[in-house]
Amino acid sequence: MRPLRVLYLHFFGAFGGASRSLFEAIRAFPPGAVQPAFITQRGTVCAFFSRLGEVIETRGLTQFDNTRYSYYRGVRWLVLLREVAYLPFTMVALARAKRRWREVDLIHLNEAGGLFTLWLARHWFDVPAVVHVRSVLRVAPRSWRTRWGNWMLRNRVQAVVAIDENVRASLPPDLSVQVIHNGFVPKVAAPSDGTLEGKLARLREGSFKVGFVGNLLRVKGVHELVEAARLTRDRGLDVEFIIVGDETRSSRGLKAWLLRALSLQQDARAAMEAALATYSLRDRFHFLGFTQDIARAYPYMNVLAFPSHYDAPGRPVFEAAFFGVPSIVAVRDARPDTLIHNETGLAIAPQSAEQLAQAIARMALDRKATSNMGEAARLMAERNFDARLNAAELLRTYHRVICRGGSPARGGGLPTGC
Repeated sequence: MRPLRVLYLHFFGAFGGASRSLFEAIRAFPPGAVQPAFITQRGTVCAFFSRLGEVIETRGLTQFDNTRYSYYRGVRWLVLLREVAYLPFTMVALARAKRRWREVDLIHLNEAGGLFTLWLARHWFDVPAVVHVRSVLRVAPRSWRTRWGNWMLRNRVQAVVAIDENVRASLPPDLSVQVIHNGFVPKVAAPSDGTLEGKLARLREGSFKVGFVGNLLRVKGVHELVEAARLTRDRGLDVEFIIVGDETRSSRGLKAWLLRALSLQQDARAAMEAALATYSLRDRFHFLGFTQDIARAYPYMNVLAFPSHYDAPGRPVFEAAFFGVPSIVAVRDARPDTLIHNETGLAIAPQSAEQLAQAIARMALDRKATSNMGEAARLMAERNFDARLNAAELLRTYHRVICRGGSPARGGGLPTGC
């Protein structure tokens, strides 16, 4: 029997948590099980996805944001102008995909914000769809946007997958949802060119190392991170910060200026640099930039800080855990599948530099307890975030959807597993 042909719709050009999670899942499928094809926004993700299958890149794909953090309100309604502008590029990309691949077995939407594009895609490819919900959605039963999204998930989608229990809790309780955690392979690539190690060699012996992994955006909590660094320094603690990630877009030009003026672009790197200079903290921050080999950085950290405004744990939390590194996570409702407060890490309130500083101080002053949390986090990661096991579960979901529908791609017969 032939491989399952899956069309993946991905909406962000910068290689980040959602794209890394999808990349890891597909790479963990058994050889020959899936033949992937991608439509994605142009950016650094294209080089990664092209290792797995054919890629159609486009300037943008239309999506409509209705997450808890960034749903449309006030000036954010202007973002809809961008999504409307992306619509012609979306249509052209789907038409190109139809010409190139003709038939697929399944469409996998890599974020629930792309439901409108999924609706369009199913006019070109009349096949079942799986939606991966990666963000905590807005719970607003009276909102027409929430009602429409829930209607789509109930009536136009064959399977809904949530990445953890926090995300699951933001979906309707009566909706059939399968929780499949993201996966990670904690393997260091070889050989290294020594660049990363050279930067990390500047770390001071004996200092407490706080890691941060992610794109440099205000919503990721980088402002709170700098403020926490100032507070811990002023309290006499020897703390250094390892920053893995960089800006996601160019911050120059008229368009960038306008977006910043309307608070629609989060140009955080320049603001971080200015604050570090003002506070005389530059020597405590080590910017490693973007790296494909993230596994080399985690062993240098004592704790991972994840002060995101999204009010949910992110991918770096369980990546770090595989290396015995606990996390400080900005989340009000920690769920035991991702973070157990005081056992695998510490939960703090989002957008609170003071609480972040207190958590860092607590861990720096009791390194034995920090090490014990790291070991508990490692056991949780091995239990919940094994890439091979979770990819196998996702593949079973694909097969169940396809075999239930019984509508294979034209001329190819049923895929393996039916």
